Amino acid sequence: MPYREFVSLNHKSTTRDYLGRVTGRDKAEVAELALQWDYDYWDGSRETGYGGYRYDGRWRKVADAMVAAYGLRAGQRVLDVGCGKAFLLHDLQEACPGLEVTGLDVSAYALEHAMESVKDRLQLGNAAKLPWPDDNFDLVISINTLHNLYLFDLWTALTEMERVGRSAKYLCVEAYRSEREKVNLMYWQLTCRAFHTPEEWEWLFQQTGYQGDHEYIYFE
Repeated sequence: MPYREFVSLNHKSTTRDYLGRVTGRDKAEVAELALQWDYDYWDGSRETGYGGYRYDGRWRKVADAMVAAYGLRAGQRVLDVGCGKAFLLHDLQEACPGLEVTGLDVSAYALEHAMESVKDRLQLGNAAKLPWPDDNFDLVISINTLHNLYLFDLWTALTEMERVGRSAKYLCVEAYRSEREKVNLMYWQLTCRAFHTPEEWEWLFQQTGYQGDHEYIYFE
């Protein structure tokens, strides 16, 4: 299971006020709003989520890196589990014309406000039950999604990624290596259900049979 660094550059470029996240407004209240996966999470204030998740091209370098790493070409199929507004899928099609992209997300709001270029390739659904047959995709990816699942759904989602992918897989999840990173993660997160060290994540991969690539983002 190779370790990849596709998302880290975007993640590290963001400045975060960890204490402000828990002192500015009742954290339980804003987490409840975020977990509706609606306007407040995507386009509301920074307190309740992204603070406006708009296309700005930042995912193009991730798309280019994925195309190069996995040798993607026209006619191949890519699935993004937890695609959100599908910015990455749009950029993957731009980076590799003719690529067949598909996205799934639990948020009806995100899909309604997704990139028009790929909107007809998106489905509402849950990562723990992927509505596709075995070995259906050449690449299955999931970025900053699986840590939002409780363990029973997380376990199933990992097996589902293996099931529907016939070749490469890649996922990115939150993790922590120290008490400071754990506290920062707990301060910053709004929707996380799986708080694990890299060693715990790797144990989960082994137990579920997930054999794809992975990446961790840390809150340093």
